Amino acid sequence: MAKVLLEMKNITKTFPGVKALDNVNLKVEEGEIHALVGENGAGKSTLMNVLSGIYPYGTYEGDIVYNGEVCKFNKIKDSEEKGIVIIHQELALVPYMSIGENMFLGNEQGKKNAIDWDKTYAEADKYLRMVGLAESSKVLVKEIGTGKQQLVEIAKALAKNAKLLILDEPTSSLNETDSKALLDLMLEFKKQGMTMIIITHKLNEVAYVADKITVVRDGSTIETMDKRTTEISEDRIIQGMVGRELTNRFPKREGVKIGDVNMEVKDWTVYHPLYPERKVVDNVSMNVRKGEVVGIYGLMGAGRTELAMSIFGQSYGTGITGTLKLNGKEVTLKNPKEAIKNKLAYVTEDRKGNGLVLTNPIKINTTLANLESISSHKVIDKDKEYQVAEEYRQKLRTKCPSVEQNVGNLSGGNQQKVLLAKWMFTEPDVLILDEPTRGIDVGAKYEIYCIINDLVAAGKSVVMISSELPEVLGMSDRIYIMNAAKIVGELRAEDATQEIIMANILKSGKGE
Repeated sequence: MAKVLLEMKNITKTFPGVKALDNVNLKVEEGEIHALVGENGAGKSTLMNVLSGIYPYGTYEGDIVYNGEVCKFNKIKDSEEKGIVIIHQELALVPYMSIGENMFLGNEQGKKNAIDWDKTYAEADKYLRMVGLAESSKVLVKEIGTGKQQLVEIAKALAKNAKLLILDEPTSSLNETDSKALLDLMLEFKKQGMTMIIITHKLNEVAYVADKITVVRDGSTIETMDKRTTEISEDRIIQGMVGRELTNRFPKREGVKIGDVNMEVKDWTVYHPLYPERKVVDNVSMNVRKGEVVGIYGLMGAGRTELAMSIFGQSYGTGITGTLKLNGKEVTLKNPKEAIKNKLAYVTEDRKGNGLVLTNPIKINTTLANLESISSHKVIDKDKEYQVAEEYRQKLRTKCPSVEQNVGNLSGGNQQKVLLAKWMFTEPDVLILDEPTRGIDVGAKYEIYCIINDLVAAGKSVVMISSELPEVLGMSDRIYIMNAAKIVGELRAEDATQEIIMANILKSGKGE
């Protein structure tokens, strides 16, 4: 029988008014990959923050037993000294520092008053090779893509002599190719004897790498399943996560009548804002009708976000040419304010960076894009602000004690609902959703899909950009396929399969 490396016993953690963890138990054996799954707000990240010392000893109840020893971590450095290293969902790299500088930040190589740069870069290069990253450690982090940055974080963890590696949503910002490479790297580390805990909402990843699966729901441990001894279906995991059987991942959209073209883009070309000779959108033409969900799929770097942002009041790019029609009328939208006035909305893929003000309450975030509707003589009516936010909280079933709560304290799925509420309150005719379910669990995804169905049932048009092919196939009426800044295919939903979509990308040139 394998040795138990980590045991967390009866962990209880309370925040003001909320019990985030209630007698949670977790047992991880040496050399295994252990998946921790649950809905947003279930307590997964809180549990790992307790383990790593982010929430210090004394702020929670229960015991952490690591390598046979009861541990009382007061800060993250204490857990790292034992070989417990956590890689958070939001990468903690400094873009204008080199890879090597980032890897040893706070763990500098050299003597007390002098950094040994030769040793720093030599050690960094060694660990980069271990994770299969063929970059010089002297390259600035801002010059490499997200997939490579994730590998830098893992190399950084290895440089801290990690024995238990915790990965929190490691593939949430990666394309399918980079995700597969990262999961394969985890399997390679497992062969070398490393123990890992992975938090992920992607059940295909759980099936691919995990030995054991612990399900957490509403701050409590539901069950631990061993994949090596029991056949475990995705449906069983989902039932444990959401507390009910989810028979259909994508709610049916029935009786919705697709009408006239609501938005048309023709011969749309956009150049990069910093490299004006580089096209990021190349002569794209597309349209969306009333009551229709149009999916846009492409690999990372295909130009999907650049297309969406440039349409939304030229909020990205330079040298933009082409025509945009809304409700049959040609418009020139010079900024997002003009886009909003013309009933066009864009829900960003980066909810924490560009979508929400995390330090502000739900009520302020909900009304931020349409302050005129709750103001009189440029003075905000606080009662109306609260009323609007409460109405959308109930409509979207946002879980929170009150709309006075700061958005930063919500789970990812509930943050996404607040972001949707913000743009729904502008009452758009066309809503562009960029990765609307990124980083949220299967139950919250279903609720977002229901919201999309309600929008098109009301005659709105939805353009949905997603990196998840099953989502695009499950929710779209029509699908545009992008690659290398161009539209390379258009399919009706009934004619589309994953194989046909990928074939369109590969035939169009180089799949990125």
